[in-house]
Amino acid sequence: MTSIPTLIMISGPTASGKSALAVDVAEHLGTEIISADSRQIYKGIPIATAVPTPEELARVRHHLVETLPLDAYYSASEFETEALRIIRGLLAERGVAVACGGSMMYVDALCHGIDELPTVPDEVRLGLMAQHSANGDEWLLSELEQLDPEYYRQVDRKNIKRVFHAVEIIRTAGQTFTSLRTGIRRERDFRIVKVLLEAERSLLFDRINRRVDNMVEAGLEHEAEKVWPLRHLNSLNTVGLKEMFAMSEGKMTRTEAIERIKKNTRVYAKKQMTWRKNDRSWHRIDISDRDILSKTIGFYSS
Repeated sequence: MTSIPTLIMISGPTASGKSALAVDVAEHLGTEIISADSRQIYKGIPIATAVPTPEELARVRHHLVETLPLDAYYSASEFETEALRIIRGLLAERGVAVACGGSMMYVDALCHGIDELPTVPDEVRLGLMAQHSANGDEWLLSELEQLDPEYYRQVDRKNIKRVFHAVEIIRTAGQTFTSLRTGIRRERDFRIVKVLLEAERSLLFDRINRRVDNMVEAGLEHEAEKVWPLRHLNSLNTVGLKEMFAMSEGKMTRTEAIERIKKNTRVYAKKQMTWRKNDRSWHRIDISDRDILSKTIGFYSS
């Protein structure tokens, strides 16, 4: 095994088997896992966010999983700071750590750093939350378009959490979000071995469809009912819950909601697959490869 302090970053699209591989790798190497998932950090929605199973959590210690209440604010910048603290502690003690997740911004923050943005005061965030709650997503998008037309043209307008974050940063800094984004990559003081799981689209989509069916069987509807009063929170603006909320509001039938979850999950998976399509810094493994564990360990050892 290498003696160089190393982080093994395991990523890939939804339902590709990231969590299972991360547990196998961490168990094999005698280390722990840092979650790089922007939703698994919240308590109370384990089915919708597909947190690791109780068996996986028992086999290997996981960090940043179900640690925050649903109304807590959390950003990629805060994730970077907290994850690096945990990783450096593990590297000092064990020489290797495993990170796992498919949240693109979080993975980038961990591997390359994120722009240093001002801390948003509570009064700014709460004020914007109240306005957003009263006026809706279209108002928030209009606000961003007026404050920073350049970023408005670039941002994924369906990602309301990202739009909200940009507006609150602009209000805090008094300048455009575009002007604060340097795009400068920071070197880490440890080696990063990046492993990307890939799959034939038809195979992945079949796994996604079966996962959604399993989520529904596990109690997704009941989970959505429990958090219904908090549905305005950014933490609940996620595939699986949004469709269940729409069903409760009478906007679609149960069958339509389940099919919409499958469709929206497939759309997100496509984005994840496109994300690193031309990035050669990732070691790529097909999820149907029977030697997936040994190959991952091999990348670490080389």
